Amino acid sequence: MTIRNNSRVAAAIVVSLGLAVSACSSSTSNNRSLYSVKQPVVERNNYTLDVAASAGGLTVPEQQRVADWFESMKLRYGDRIAVEGLSSDAVHEDVAALAARHGLLLSEGAPVTTGFVNPGMVRVVVTRSRAHVPGCPDWSEHLATNLGNSTSDGFGCAVNSNFAAMVADPQHLLHGAEGTGETTVMSSTKAIQTYRAQEPTGKAGLPEVSSSEGS
Repeated sequence: MTIRNNSRVAAAIVVSLGLAVSACSSSTSNNRSLYSVKQPVVERNNYTLDVAASAGGLTVPEQQRVADWFESMKLRYGDRIAVEGLSSDAVHEDVAALAARHGLLLSEGAPVTTGFVNPGMVRVVVTRSRAHVPGCPDWSEHLATNLGNSTSDGFGCAVNSNFAAMVADPQHLLHGAEGTGETTVMSSTKAIQTYRAQEPTGKAGLPEVSSSEGS
């Protein structure tokens, strides 16, 4: 009976220690690399405004509506502006002119939005992206209980959160900016080429002036 009771006590101790170790290890991640688990996430929201349009473009009151809407949206770099619905070139030109006031270009093609565009109307769509790192900052883990020598759950939160906050266009986190084919070196050499192609100012020599004419 004594040996049996001691074995029961030992088994209870082993089980309790196992639960304690599992509880400690469950509070830490299984990431043993130097890659952060918390990564930036890009969210996109579409904002729409339906305005009346015709083959001749937008009327002055409708243009004012779109201009006021752009002002209230506080358009900034990274926003995409598109026109949805059956519209003429004049409508695109009117919306493009209003977008140009904020330094933005009209995008080709419009994203899919909810609802239908009524006949005689067009839908102006502003797509705005936002980048953030979900779950940051993460202070839930205690380093004293990190028995698996794994990377902290909050590792990378500071760098990735700052990177997501500083990027001008969050869409560039998904795919890089498309270049125009002209590099910085090509742009900087234009001034040098212009300088070299310029005729020297003293190439024709000094003008001849006679002393008699001077007197």
